Amino acid sequence: MAKRTKRAKKGAISIKEEIEKHFKKLENDISENNLERGRYHFKELNFDFLPALEKRLKILGESDDELISFKKRLDDLKEKLGIGY
Repeated sequence: MAKRTKRAKKGAISIKEEIEKHFKKLENDISENNLERGRYHFKELNFDFLPALEKRLKILGESDDELISFKKRLDDLKEKLGIGY
């Protein structure tokens, strides 16, 4: 396995861990009614982490059901926040 592939796989795993951390933070912010901070975590997930994971998976030539579930989960939380992105 090429060094680039190994690095991309490790990067994908790391990004998935960060996505889970930010989902927990987002859900916590929603439950505490801290919507401004929740919007910040939403933007990080939507515009930084999910595209980075998509890019890594594209490099690896893989498809991941977890990515689809992350997007669905984010859409559900978007409705709770009342964001119209």
